[in-house]
Amino acid sequence: MSAASPVEVEPDLAPDSLADEMTVLAVPWVTIVWNDPVNLMSYVTYVFQKYFGYDKKKAEKLMLEVHEDGRSVVSSGSREEMERDVQAMHEYGLWATLDKQQ
Repeated sequence: MSAASPVEVEPDLAPDSLADEMTVLAVPWVTIVWNDPVNLMSYVTYVFQKYFGYDKKKAEKLMLEVHEDGRSVVSSGSREEMERDVQAMHEYGLWATLDKQQ
């Protein structure tokens, strides 16, 4: 029997860097719709119902946040999902951005 050759082992990631990486991946992203002087409140409500499938009460609540507070977080999820939602809001003519959830 021949002696086994030594196997080179990759050093483990430091626990702190692994935890930081996991935290970054776990932080959800959000889609924010901003107030604008162009779109009617009824149209914004319609978009939230049509695209997100929200019932009228939730869609109106979010629309009022946009109108009164200047912005509303309308969805949350992965970065890719929020990029898709932002693009959809733009296609409906709404001003939207994505951000990491605070």
